[in-house]
Amino acid sequence: MLKTLKDLFDSLLSPESMAGVQGCGDDHAVQLAAAVLLVEVMRADDGLAVAERTAVRKALVEKFVLTPDEADRLADVAEGTARQATDLFAFTSRVDAWDMPRKLRMIELMWGVAYADGRLTDHERHVMWRIADLLHIPQGAYVHARMRAREAAGLAPESGATPDTR
Repeated sequence: MLKTLKDLFDSLLSPESMAGVQGCGDDHAVQLAAAVLLVEVMRADDGLAVAERTAVRKALVEKFVLTPDEADRLADVAEGTARQATDLFAFTSRVDAWDMPRKLRMIELMWGVAYADGRLTDHERHVMWRIADLLHIPQGAYVHARMRAREAAGLAPESGATPDTR
């Protein structure tokens, strides 16, 4: 199984496609870790909506400058990996090495997955909180990323609701 995963990652991105792309010198393990975090947000919902799957793939294309086919393959591997994972630390520890702007963009992309189906469940909110905490995201930045993602999803601001508190 490990050889199969290695073969997949070797085929995902050629060195030529990575050349000159700032922030994409990360190894495949970091890409998989980020993909698993996105998938975990998708899996936190009661049902797997097509809109959420699409949001995961769009996030991967944006974050790692992948082709849609590469993003599909990475998301598929991430789904299998997420199903077998026992915790999030193995994945967040890799992403936590990023600088704060990259981590904040990742949190915003994860909020985008959570909002992709037009609603936010308590379980999605909890998964987001856990991931943000493991990534050492400041509370204010976490809330602002959520607000930006909600606005990008075309959803009205929450009326009368107080922002998440950890």
